[in-house]
Amino acid sequence: MLCSPFYKIVRSYVLASAVAGCSTVPLMPSSAPVTTTITVAKRSWHTDVCLRTEDAGAWLMNLAQGFDGARFLCFGFGERAYIVTREHGVLTALAALLPSEAALLMTVLRAPPGAAFGDANVVTLAVSDLGLTGLQTFLQHSVQTDAEGKPVRLGDGPYPGSVFFGATGTYDAFYTCNTWTSDALRSAGLPIRYGVLFAGGVMDQARQLTPVLPAESHPESYRESQQRQQQTGALPLSNTP
Repeated sequence: MLCSPFYKIVRSYVLASAVAGCSTVPLMPSSAPVTTTITVAKRSWHTDVCLRTEDAGAWLMNLAQGFDGARFLCFGFGERAYIVTREHGVLTALAALLPSEAALLMTVLRAPPGAAFGDANVVTLAVSDLGLTGLQTFLQHSVQTDAEGKPVRLGDGPYPGSVFFGATGTYDAFYTCNTWTSDALRSAGLPIRYGVLFAGGVMDQARQLTPVLPAESHPESYRESQQRQQQTGALPLSNTP
């Protein structure tokens, strides 16, 4: 997982620092017309945000070139040294408490996120056109680019259907993978509070936002996906725990 190596250390550090920034602003539903859905997925202590390939836009879809049958793109943020270079020592974990280079893990799925992460670990949320554009922009700006404007590809991910890219910004004790996910959801116009550090905080808030059942969000796409899996036995390109 992108965040799990640091979870206990970060949690202890945050609690010891007494900086739990809880918002008192009530969660208010958006009044903008709903046009599509996005999904937030929990993997142990880590969270991803997922969107349909037809909603991703050309720039993000370019990241998934070579993955035939892609239906969803999921993005997660993490500390670069641990997840990419596989440096798993105590010093690496402690260094993550301070601002350090970050990476994005893109996971490509050819079935709904619930099939990869488990239905109990995903929440699907309705967004407007404006919200979708905001999320696309946030994700694009999160990908590090080189001098020619091309995405910085760091290598293959830890399982089939996943790729590491350099990320803009830094990872530290107060900006974790889950803080990044909450920012992604806010960019989509969803009223998630600032400063979320832990996966439970992201998922608890997402569940307050009237989650959309899979069959209610683009019903034809969902049914077609299920029929294809039944007929071909197709699995997601990534089927992570």
